[in-house]
Amino acid sequence: MGSTKQQILTILRQDKGIISGEKLANNLEVSRTAVWKAVRELEKMGYQIEHLPNGYRYLTSDVLEKELISSQALPTSSIFIKEETNSTMDDAKVAAMAQQPTPALFIAEKQLGGHGRFGRPFFSPAGQIYMSLLLTPNQTFEELPQYTILAAVAVSLAIDHYTGKQTQIKWVNDIYLDGKKICGILSEVTSDFETGRIKHVTLGCGINFSIPAQSFPENIQTKAGAIFSQKAPLITRNQLIQLIWQYFFELLEALPDKEYINIYRKKSFVLGKRVQFKQQGVTYSGKATEISDTGELIVQTSQGVKTLSSGEISLEAIY
Repeated sequence: MGSTKQQILTILRQDKGIISGEKLANNLEVSRTAVWKAVRELEKMGYQIEHLPNGYRYLTSDVLEKELISSQALPTSSIFIKEETNSTMDDAKVAAMAQQPTPALFIAEKQLGGHGRFGRPFFSPAGQIYMSLLLTPNQTFEELPQYTILAAVAVSLAIDHYTGKQTQIKWVNDIYLDGKKICGILSEVTSDFETGRIKHVTLGCGINFSIPAQSFPENIQTKAGAIFSQKAPLITRNQLIQLIWQYFFELLEALPDKEYINIYRKKSFVLGKRVQFKQQGVTYSGKATEISDTGELIVQTSQGVKTLSSGEISLEAIY
């Protein structure tokens, strides 16, 4: 049996109605005071519990819980949740050095030193989704699937599922909703120099879950958004995180048919548009014509066809 507070949480959640303190005390064979204290502790943790003259009622709460995020591919023993961290990517790297069994998921309520591609810092308010997945693929670099693209597709599909809207993906790793960036994905690979095999892949993901539009710093208000920026969230973060990784592992299992690349192409808002980028110090512009099976962006420029690799190039403009 779990602690009194865990048992009370389970009962209130399952019942959905009003349960008296007396009934809870009798069921758990504890005092009314113990019930009251446990309810207070749950509220301090972020759970919303209504106090009524005839008892308590559980209200939908958004506290990150591994039990609600876990799946067959990601059991609770592989999920680690922190109140605060410098970066979930760092947490994953430390775990990799400690031989943590994989896959393993690292999540934080608040991230102090989050960064994106090329080390760019990003706005990281509390109450959003900051997570990193650690994998041990044991493959050569050539055999490696396009994990960044896989993750982008999984995030995009999960958000679509819960909002009924259509998210789009900016090559290579940003998710857009209603024309604003709501998510960035970062992947880092460590390899074994002697064997030439990939030791670990870490996939970092920062999602703006619920932030009012006016809360963004002025310099990014026109570019950045959140899944829920106009109204209260219709779902919990646990539900979204669970579905993201469910999709991710399903897509990973279906790799031979490359279904994820087809979805990625359909969701791209770069294809067919003119883009500007720098390659070896030279600025080029041209039309993005296709995305290869390995995730490179093919651009037709006046200087010929350019193949852009996501690890080296960032698009400077899309128009």
